[in-house]
Amino acid sequence: MISKELQAIISVLKSQPALGELSIEELRATIEANAMQFHLPQDVECQPVDARGVPAEWVTTPESVQERFIYYLHGGGYVAGSISTHREIAWRLSRAAKAPVLTIGYRLAPENPFPAAVEDAIAGYRWLLSQGVDATQVVIAGESAGGGLVMATLVALRDAGEPLPAAAVCVSPWVDLECTGKSAVTKVNLDPLVNRDGLFKNAKDYLGNTDPRTPLASPIYADLTGLPPLLIQVGTAEVLFDDATRLAER
Repeated sequence: MISKELQAIISVLKSQPALGELSIEELRATIEANAMQFHLPQDVECQPVDARGVPAEWVTTPESVQERFIYYLHGGGYVAGSISTHREIAWRLSRAAKAPVLTIGYRLAPENPFPAAVEDAIAGYRWLLSQGVDATQVVIAGESAGGGLVMATLVALRDAGEPLPAAAVCVSPWVDLECTGKSAVTKVNLDPLVNRDGLFKNAKDYLGNTDPRTPLASPIYADLTGLPPLLIQVGTAEVLFDDATRLAER
């Protein structure tokens, strides 16, 4: 049963324009404005760093120990989102996992189309390992487009013969930029946040002239053998439900 708090959030989301109806500028501004409603606890530390040319930030809490690390890739349809918009998620992950969290501000489309985001995600991971962190201490995680970017990063690292993280977490991953999943249609009236038109719009901005079935753009079409253990989470009312379940079946 849905809690009163969650129902209130859903009502607010449904009262706002659908993502597909917003321009990129409006989408970015909306996400940034929503993030401003959250305030960091006083004991959370945020340290900006340069991860081989990619803006990044360490987020830590007093519980964080230098034994395990989370490398987090934010969502936003590859066209929006930033380090600041996902700081709330980062500190909560740090607190719950008792681990430092590294987030990056990868380049966004349409100014920087595919494969810019993948390149930045790989660069950030390589920088993390260059700081003396062993790959076996790292969990890579992300939500929505960030979940797809997690999978693309893992595939690219595996193909390059580089050390892979110990595990990965994908929350509502967007792994099919062709949007062929049935839930993109059947869940459209249930999902208060994501819709098929918005996904198509974001995919076009991110892909440019790239084939949507390109494995590093749509990891559902990639060879997924040899990857680390993967935790996938998704809600039954989500447009991206089939992306997540098909990924799990792979």
